[in-house]
Amino acid sequence: MDYDVIVIGAGLTGLSAAFFMKRKGLRVLVLEKKDRTGGAIRSHRENGFVYEEGPNTGLISNAELLDLFQLSGVAPEIASGSAKKRLILKNGQWHPLPRGPAGFFKTPLFGFHDKVGMFFEPFRKRGSDPDESLLETVSRRIGKSFADYAADPFVSGIYAGDPKRLVTRHAFPKLYDLEQKYGSFVCGAIMKSLASGKERRVSRKVFSVSGGLGTLVDALAKEIGEEHLIRSAQNIEASKTGNGYAINYTHEGRTLTLRANNLVSTVGAYALPKIFPFIDKEDMDCLTEMNYAKVIQVAVGAERKAIDNAHVSFGGLVPTKENRKILGVLLPSFCFSGRAPEGYVTMAVYMGGTRHPEYMDMPDDEIKKIVGEELSALFRVPESSIAFMKLFRHPHAIPQYERSSGKRLETLWRLEKKNDGLILSGNLRDGIGMADRVKQAYETAARIRA
Repeated sequence: MDYDVIVIGAGLTGLSAAFFMKRKGLRVLVLEKKDRTGGAIRSHRENGFVYEEGPNTGLISNAELLDLFQLSGVAPEIASGSAKKRLILKNGQWHPLPRGPAGFFKTPLFGFHDKVGMFFEPFRKRGSDPDESLLETVSRRIGKSFADYAADPFVSGIYAGDPKRLVTRHAFPKLYDLEQKYGSFVCGAIMKSLASGKERRVSRKVFSVSGGLGTLVDALAKEIGEEHLIRSAQNIEASKTGNGYAINYTHEGRTLTLRANNLVSTVGAYALPKIFPFIDKEDMDCLTEMNYAKVIQVAVGAERKAIDNAHVSFGGLVPTKENRKILGVLLPSFCFSGRAPEGYVTMAVYMGGTRHPEYMDMPDDEIKKIVGEELSALFRVPESSIAFMKLFRHPHAIPQYERSSGKRLETLWRLEKKNDGLILSGNLRDGIGMADRVKQAYETAARIRA
């Protein structure tokens, strides 16, 4: 065999998996369709500004992510205190999400009935529907105002999705487990806070990397080595052989074939049919029955004086009930150093998602006009203070873990059991956050090494 493992896809999952595999002594090769590595992660540096094309931040939520930082030699940059302040829009005004009992009772975000009802949350019955949506879960356990002004914008910030369609068990498994294991969100959170050992290292702090998240994926690619990376690999197609897999692809006008004992896919569900023609159509249809939120991300540079001090924060999220044209705004330069030159700030504005998928087809000028109007209306940022706008369109930005997820996972497990050495990973399973991707990569490397 040419390799122990071939990994398809050089996003964070694929690079992390190859990084861990190489450290375990495996002969590994990564095939990437694009002419660069990093997948959705890409940092831009221009005229003193640092802005992201994809994710802006992550959460240190598992030990595997900490191990990756330590082993790669890249240190996470922990967000400043500004990141603790999160804004939610209600009736056209920004309000900080409360962080303590006093703020909880004073905030206008939630109704009085729901605030009082929080005391009774530990005594409510466990849910019995495994496919209950997040909106239903939060409404049942806490109340409708929490669903509208906490769960809904929270979902917009993470999935750019619809809380009525996302299934709690799949989209927010930790929240689901709190109720199922401890019978309560409140009691479960208290018990989890008492965790020790390996979990104690996990701070759940917001992080980025100095110079942008691209620094991390560049370091992983360097550690893996150019001889173990093939970019611009087109028409990738896998087939089964007697004791492994053959992978055909074209590169620089040539058709090439590689062989490996194990094959790991980290691509999106929409890309699987062309790569795996040996998977039955019925099974493949099940795998590809997955919605993806279409997201437009607009990086904005603006004069610092245009931002009111009351708005200095991690950013603001816009609930569906507010009927605005954006999903939310992040303010990276208030949380991380070196993101803007003196006297300026960086902003990341998000549009589209499952609320407005039609925005993906809007012309650039119209998108920029909307962003300017929304920043003026919500943050009082005048057009004259904006230094630049950069648009990034992501037609397959974020997978939506909806009711089809259970059947998809069953199909994945069955296919991997049937096809020895095949692992179908990536963000079509196991979570969408950066920490989720790294943990999956770590476990994939361990499975193959075993």
